[in-house]
Amino acid sequence: MEVILLDRIENLGNLGDRVKVRPGYARNYLFPKGKAKFATAENIAEFEARRAELEQAAGAAQTTAEARRERLDGLTLTIRAKAGAEGKLFGSIGTADIVEAVRSAGIEIEKREVIMPTGTLRQTGDYDIHLHLYTNVDATIRVSVVPEE
Repeated sequence: MEVILLDRIENLGNLGDRVKVRPGYARNYLFPKGKAKFATAENIAEFEARRAELEQAAGAAQTTAEARRERLDGLTLTIRAKAGAEGKLFGSIGTADIVEAVRSAGIEIEKREVIMPTGTLRQTGDYDIHLHLYTNVDATIRVSVVPEE
């Protein structure tokens, strides 16, 4: 299925690109989120009429994400959790806990922006957590998990 992209999509294409995608991906993700339309002559003409508006919106989103990255890069957070004698946590620290800690520092992030490829944190210690704020805009924060006293 050929679609025209209304936004930049990582690993797929930029604003205005005509790409071939699987029908389920288009039907279940791209169309409902307003990120693409069928690549018909009518939709392409409509896109070209709105191109400047869409590019301006994408540029504003990119600028906002870069400003958030400036505030987040190098941020160090401390999360207290119950832990055993060897440093093993009773439970774990997940994305929701990290979002809560960042929000308590005064910066808004969403749960979907936190990238934890190795899963939840189950030991005390220092961890680098990656945040994916927008396409090609990533930040890294340091999370220190310390035992409660």
